[in-house]
Amino acid sequence: MARKLNRRRVLGGIGAAGTLSIAGCLNALSGDDDSGSGDIEPRLGILQPESGQLGSLGTPIADGAELPALQLESDTDLTIDVGRRDTETRPEVGVSQAQTLVDSGYPAITGAASSAVTINVANDILFPNEVVGISPASTSPDITAMDGNYLLRTCPSDAWQGDAMADIAVNDQGASSVATLYLNNDYGQGLNDEFVAGCEDRDAEVLAEVSFDSANTSFTSQLENSAGTDPDLLMIVGYPEAGQVIFREFYENFDNDMPILVPDGLIDQNLPNNVSNPMENVLGTAPGADGDGIDDFTSLYESEYGNAPAVFNAQAYDASAVLILATLYGGEVDGPTIAENVREVANPDGEEVGPGNLDEAVEMAQNGDAINYQGASGPVDFLDNGNPSAVTYQIGSYSSDGYSVDRSVTYEA
Repeated sequence: MARKLNRRRVLGGIGAAGTLSIAGCLNALSGDDDSGSGDIEPRLGILQPESGQLGSLGTPIADGAELPALQLESDTDLTIDVGRRDTETRPEVGVSQAQTLVDSGYPAITGAASSAVTINVANDILFPNEVVGISPASTSPDITAMDGNYLLRTCPSDAWQGDAMADIAVNDQGASSVATLYLNNDYGQGLNDEFVAGCEDRDAEVLAEVSFDSANTSFTSQLENSAGTDPDLLMIVGYPEAGQVIFREFYENFDNDMPILVPDGLIDQNLPNNVSNPMENVLGTAPGADGDGIDDFTSLYESEYGNAPAVFNAQAYDASAVLILATLYGGEVDGPTIAENVREVANPDGEEVGPGNLDEAVEMAQNGDAINYQGASGPVDFLDNGNPSAVTYQIGSYSSDGYSVDRSVTYEA
């Protein structure tokens, strides 16, 4: 089912449909044989939070990002040089680790995850060095205004998710009043602003907007100023490390039946166990994975890592697969060439390829044949600003067994 979001709120954060570069169009028209790579060795950097606030989510995302390289080295004669670095969910560490990757000669990076880390890495490292980054998990609307040739994402902007969450709160949950409690960074502020605007557009009253710092050891005052206003629904944005403290204090001091809505950053299978509460009053939304290649990806992921993929894992796989194919199709291991060819391999037209036949996609890219990567997370078509052109959100809920997806909804601009 496709649902239309509030058009005024969403279009500003999404942009117009992407177009091929002039050089790409001329090549397509002339049948230029310059595309294709021969025997070059792709180099892929992976920059994800394997410790810190997002540590519990970041390692599976990094695993998803590394999977195409492992798959191709098993199924083909291709050798892929992978450099994997931990951002610790801290912008300054992310910048330092990104610099290490660039100094080591990596022209393309799957990362980062935290929007604050990604924005700093892009401004300080990617753009000055013409290194291509594709983030599988950074959803801040601020990224939309950045250079869409050297910073793209396989996850959607929160210009979508914030309005989608407002739609769920007001129209699905029937909330006439809401309050918010959000992490004071690019991710939290951006999503809070979009959610609040979406609720107000739907005539819901916003009783409170309260920010918090992840370094806090207690959040009782912030909860009093948000949940304490007795809203019909409380929306919380954060990461699991601080989230478990927030939820423990919520259940100790407030009505356990109050509906709470959380985004992807607070979806963690271990959260109910860490909180010592089934959290049955908590609903969640996260970008889903329902692309043509989802079954193949899931099988590959489970075979390699022994567990099912989680949030943003498919987006990470797709980001790395596109960067590898763009390298091979362009025939050069350098950022500007990869940037020129990301949309050549990801966007229509061309023969459709994906996780199930990535080995064939590699051969076609090496030969300079036109391909259209169809991913595990979705079609992976990039707009001019680097955003994906459409997204599916999974809506789920918590129980003592963890988090489960209840339904999926496709949103279109």
